[in-house]
Amino acid sequence: MDKDKGRIAVFANGCFWCTEAVFSMLKGVEKVVPGYAGGAPLRDGKHPSYEDVSSGSTGFAEAIQITYDPAIISYDDLLAVFFNTHDPTTLNRQGNDVGTQYRSAIYYADNEQKAKAEALVKELNEKKAYEQPVVTEVRPLQKFYEAEDYHHDYYKNNKSQPYCELVIAPKLEKLQRKFKELLR
Repeated sequence: MDKDKGRIAVFANGCFWCTEAVFSMLKGVEKVVPGYAGGAPLRDGKHPSYEDVSSGSTGFAEAIQITYDPAIISYDDLLAVFFNTHDPTTLNRQGNDVGTQYRSAIYYADNEQKAKAEALVKELNEKKAYEQPVVTEVRPLQKFYEAEDYHHDYYKNNKSQPYCELVIAPKLEKLQRKFKELLR
């Protein structure tokens, strides 16, 4: 595989049903997988379950793994969408979703991603882009665990569910207004 193809970005910014729907709309995003990141490695090769992570006691966050083509969409563009489609100033919370599993975090795969993420967090705080400081964690990606099948394409398969209509649809509308040039 060409080293510039199939790059990976891992973000946690609230419910992965929301974030999967958001990033799936972007040109150059080849795949978005919901899952779990940021927790300590599990013993016995165990895979964290949704129930485990939802308890808030595992250290894992609901996250997405994005495979993207940097010739079409840049990591900087992904970061811009990340920071504009959730509240990076609330610790362990996004809307009514509360707990460490809903924290704002960027899990970097290499030093370039780390430098870009840290520089952007610093810039947002220095410019006071938000009323409160950005609390987004920037940490190395240790391991990403794919979520159970029923979480994949959740919005696409459940658009009429109240959570999808009340929480996800407004995020997608905001994305369409703010990032038209990045959409498929």
